[in-house]
Amino acid sequence: MTNRLAQANSLYLRKHAENPIDWWSWCDEALDTARRENKPIFLSIGYSSCHWCTVMEGEAFSDGVIADYMNANFLPIKVDREERPDLDSIYMQAVQLMIGQGGWPLNVFISPDDLVPFYGGTYFPVESRYGRPGFLQVLQSIRQYYDTQADKLQAMKGEILTHLQEAATFNAALSVEADLLQRGLEANTGILASPRPGPRFPMIPYADVALRSARFSLASLHNASDVSRQWGLELALGGILDHVGGGFHRYTVDSTWTVPHFEKMLYDNGQIVEYLANVWASGMQEPAFERAIARTVQWLQREMTAPEGYFYAAQDADSFTDPTTAEPEEGAFYVWDYQALVELLTLPELAELAEQFTVTASGNFEGFNVLQRRHPGTLTESLEKTLGKLFLIRYSAPAEALSTFPPARNNEEAKGTGWAGRIPPVTDTKAIVAWNSLIISGLARAASVFQQPSYLTLAANAAHFVLQHQWVEGHFYRVNYDGKPDVLAQSEDYALFIKALLDLDQASVSVQGSSIRGSLNEEPSASLPTPHSFWLDRAVALQAEFDEFLWSIELGGYYNTAASDNLLLRERSYIDQATPSANSIAAANLVRLSLLTEDLSYLDKAEQTLQAFGSVLERSPQACPSLFAALDWFHNHVLIRTTAEQLAALSLQYLPTAVFKLESDLPTGAVGLVCQGLSCQEPALTQEQLQEQVRLSQVRG
Repeated sequence: MTNRLAQANSLYLRKHAENPIDWWSWCDEALDTARRENKPIFLSIGYSSCHWCTVMEGEAFSDGVIADYMNANFLPIKVDREERPDLDSIYMQAVQLMIGQGGWPLNVFISPDDLVPFYGGTYFPVESRYGRPGFLQVLQSIRQYYDTQADKLQAMKGEILTHLQEAATFNAALSVEADLLQRGLEANTGILASPRPGPRFPMIPYADVALRSARFSLASLHNASDVSRQWGLELALGGILDHVGGGFHRYTVDSTWTVPHFEKMLYDNGQIVEYLANVWASGMQEPAFERAIARTVQWLQREMTAPEGYFYAAQDADSFTDPTTAEPEEGAFYVWDYQALVELLTLPELAELAEQFTVTASGNFEGFNVLQRRHPGTLTESLEKTLGKLFLIRYSAPAEALSTFPPARNNEEAKGTGWAGRIPPVTDTKAIVAWNSLIISGLARAASVFQQPSYLTLAANAAHFVLQHQWVEGHFYRVNYDGKPDVLAQSEDYALFIKALLDLDQASVSVQGSSIRGSLNEEPSASLPTPHSFWLDRAVALQAEFDEFLWSIELGGYYNTAASDNLLLRERSYIDQATPSANSIAAANLVRLSLLTEDLSYLDKAEQTLQAFGSVLERSPQACPSLFAALDWFHNHVLIRTTAEQLAALSLQYLPTAVFKLESDLPTGAVGLVCQGLSCQEPALTQEQLQEQVRLSQVRG
C-alpha cells in the first residue's frame, strides 16, 4: 500500500511512497493538521540522488515499528530540497546551530504552532551505531521532551529563532570600497591554496575568485595563478571526472581527488565547465581542460538532454549490477575490475592504461578501480581507443554511434529495461531553472573560448525551453515535470537565468559562425540568426519581474521567495553553498545590465545590493566568495564597443569584468572604444592599443 507521496511529481518524494510512514508533503493541510492534533512536525529533507537519503529510506523509514510510533506521535513531512531550497536553507541553518554540522538527509523536529525547530540531525540508523542513537530511541526522547519540558522547549526555540532572525537581518554598509575587494580576494584564494584533510568538492565560487585574483598584484602568500591552474588540474585529472563517459561527479570522499561520491549533479557540471573554460582563456591552455569540457558536453548531449531541449537534474550514485538484485550498489556503473580489464585489453593497452591512470590489481575502491589520470597533457590516440573499449563495455555501443542514451527514470525502469551494457543509474528527469541556467552559462562561455557553435546551440535550446514553458499567468516557475511547470521560482532561478541570458547575449556576438534562432513562436533552429538584442531584451524583462516580486525595499538585496505564512522567515541568500548565492549573481547581473543598456539605475541597485551585505563582506569574507566576484564587477566593470572581428578575438581571453557590444559606428579609423565607469578612453586605432586599454581596465579596482 502506498502513502500520499505516490501522487507527487518529485522523484525523491515518490521514492518514499511505499514507506509505512504516513508522509505528507509541505502544505497548509499538513501544517493545520499538526496544529489541530498538537503533534510535533518531523520534517525530512533530501534529494533523489543523495546516497544517505536512499539508505535511510530503506532502513528507518521502512521499519514498521518506527513507522507506527512516528504516525501516532508526529506529523511526518517529506520535502525535496531541489523543489524547495528556501525551506532547506532555513532548517539547515537551524540544524547547524544545534549540532555544529549539516547535510542530507536533513531531519528536523518542529513545533507545529510557530514552525520553529527545536531538534535535528542528519542520518539516523535504525539501531544505535556509527556513534549515532537508534531512530526509535530519538523519536521517543523527542516526544517525551515535547510533552514534559514546555519551559525548556520554549527557551530553546527562542534562542534558535533569535539566531535565525539575526542571520536574516543585519546592518548594511555605507560603502563597499576597493580595499575590501582586495582583502576578500586574498582570503578566498587562501581557501583553495591551503586545503584541509577530508573530502574534495569542486568549490567553484572559491575557484572563480582565485582566478580573478590572478590579474592583481596582491600582497598574498599565495600565487593565484598557480592555485587556479592546480585546481583546474585536480578537476580535469581527478577521479571526480568520469574519464570514460564524461561528466563530473559530486565530490571525492578523499583528499587526493581519487574516489568520488558517484552522483552527477547538473549544477556542478555547469560551474566546472565555465571555470575550466575561463582557466584556459586566462592563458593556461592545458589539453586536459579542453578534453574534460568536450567529454562533459558529450555526456550532456547523450544522457542529460531532454527531447524538448532542457537538461535533466541529476544521476544517482548507485546502480544495479543485475536486474535480480534488491538494492543498487554505489559506483557500480563507473568502476572497473582489474581482472575484467586483463581479459578485455591487450597487454600493451593495459600497460599504457596503467601508466596514465590509477589501475592496479588491488584497486582503489572496494577492490575495484576508479580511473584517475596520473599526468596532464594530451592522451595518445591508442589510449583514447582503449578508453573507447571501456565505453563500449559500459554502454554496449561506441561513443560516436550513441548520440542519445535514454534515462532510467526509476528503479523499476533501471532493472526492467534490458540494457545491453551495464544497468545505468537512475536519472532525475525534472528540469530546474537555476541548474539549467548554470549549464547554459557554462556552455555559452565554452562556446566562446573554443569557438564551438554546437555548444551555443545546446545552450540556446535549453534557454528557449525555459522562456516558452516556465511562465504561467505572469509568474515564473522553478521546476518542470514532463512539460508541466511547478513550484514558483526563487531568487536563484531569477538571478541565474538572467545571468544565463546575458551570457548567451555575449556568446552570440562572439562565436564565429554561430546562428541561433531567436523566435519564441517557433522551435529553435540553426537556420536563422538570432536578433542581436534577443537575449538582452529577455534579461531586461526578467530583471524587472525579479525586482517587482523579490526586491527588499527595506533592507536591499533580494528575498529568496515571496512572503508566505508557511515560512518561518524570509531569507536573503548571500552565503555560497554548492552553487553561488542568489544575491551575488544578482549584483553582478545588475552591473552588466547597466553597461549593456546604459541605464545607471541598474548600477545604483547593484551598489545597494552590495551595501546590504557589506557587514558580511567585512566580517565573514570566506563565507561569500561570489559576493566578492560581484564587488569585482562593481569596481572594475568595462564596456568594450568594437567590431565583430575584434570581439571574436577578445572573447577568447579571460576578461572577468568586461562586456562586449558590437559597434558599427566607431570613430573614423578606430577599431574599438573602451569605456569604464562614466567615461571612455580615446578611441583605439590599432588592435595592440585596444588590447592594452582592455588589459589596464581590468585591474584598476
